[in-house]
Amino acid sequence: MTSEAKIETPGVSGGGSGKTPLHQQIHAHPITEKLLDACETIGGTIMRLIRGTGRLSLFVGQSIAHIFLPPYFPRLVLRQLIDIGYYSLPVVGMTALFTGMVLALQSYTGFTRFNAEGAIAGVVVLSMTRELAPVLAGLMVAGRVGAAIAAEIGTMRVTEQIDALTTLSVNPFKYLIAPRVLAGTLMLPCLVLLGDIVGVFGGYIVSIYNLGFNPGRYLSQTWDVVENIDVISGLIKAAVFGLIVAVMGCYHGYNSGRGAQGVGAATTNAVVSASILILIFNYLLTQVFFS
Repeated sequence: MTSEAKIETPGVSGGGSGKTPLHQQIHAHPITEKLLDACETIGGTIMRLIRGTGRLSLFVGQSIAHIFLPPYFPRLVLRQLIDIGYYSLPVVGMTALFTGMVLALQSYTGFTRFNAEGAIAGVVVLSMTRELAPVLAGLMVAGRVGAAIAAEIGTMRVTEQIDALTTLSVNPFKYLIAPRVLAGTLMLPCLVLLGDIVGVFGGYIVSIYNLGFNPGRYLSQTWDVVENIDVISGLIKAAVFGLIVAVMGCYHGYNSGRGAQGVGAATTNAVVSASILILIFNYLLTQVFFS
């Protein structure tokens, strides 16, 4: 006869088969079970983040590559330039105008405590060109354009129009994604340049007609403070923000779920993710330009 050695541990009995194995006792312990569940949740979240980052990176690479690869669709690009740029002018203009006006008022309230009212012009122009105009224009365009792009492409995905393009041998990246990415990257710097001018003009109006500043002195202080790097850095930020808005709108719309609920979720995700990335890249670019 052959005898088999069994390792048994005292503990919970397992019916008629004897003792419960050690590994089952460990898994059955409530604390151990919670730790394993927590590790599983964290690991799953990390893996989803890695997979999502990889998919997004491939999507960005394909989107940028198809901008430079033939065939080209200039009419589609022109249409997107109008949709993204021209129709965003009122939103960006009003935002920049009242931001400059509020900035002048708040600066005056603070600087009068230290008899430094002469610094208001410099604060307004530097704040608008470096930070406020690019960030606020990016956020406004993300809310208006990013949502529209995600909803439009998401609807095309749900109604299988993208599949129809593929069946007709039309590359969806070339026909749908590349024109929007190119237009977003080109038009947001134009909007930010307009925002710079309108925002500084708003601060000028408040300072001259409300706070009683001398017009010539205010303009002189503005020109003395602002430099080329201040404007150029804001325009570079705007180009990056425009790329982010267009890519996130296209990405979430292209990967939209089925039905109206999927399109709604894609629209929300596009706006939220673009807004967060704008704030993150604003800090990184500020660190590069002004550290």
